[in-house]
Amino acid sequence: MSGKITFTMIKPDAVADGHIGAILGKIAEAGFKIKALKLTQLTVADAKKFYEVHAERPFYGELVDFMSSNPIVAAVLEKDNAVEDFRTLIGATNPADAAEGTIRKMFARSIGENAVHGSDSDENALIEASFHFAGKEIF
Repeated sequence: MSGKITFTMIKPDAVADGHIGAILGKIAEAGFKIKALKLTQLTVADAKKFYEVHAERPFYGELVDFMSSNPIVAAVLEKDNAVEDFRTLIGATNPADAAEGTIRKMFARSIGENAVHGSDSDENALIEASFHFAGKEIF
């Protein structure tokens, strides 16, 4: 499935702000098929493990606290060129720099509370999808 899937999370800020439906709508409009979807909440331990690549960065503790603060929506998405197309759809990490019409421009609160996560490579998409979903949960 490499190249055809990506992983996303609708982050705690966007869930709390009631943007799940609007964000899923933008994803569908962009031609992505939802292969797996669930509302869940990361524990502190889960957030630490998921973001361990950032463990040495100064924002790591804040990121872990934020990502475990409220529910998230985890999803596996399918489309040709999925990772790159989804990164374009969500926009720049800093919503102030994101293009008009992107998910982060429309729904993010700030650079730290930026509405959605999107995998940054085909390899990470598979790793991240497997972190959140058992194989039998991806259709």
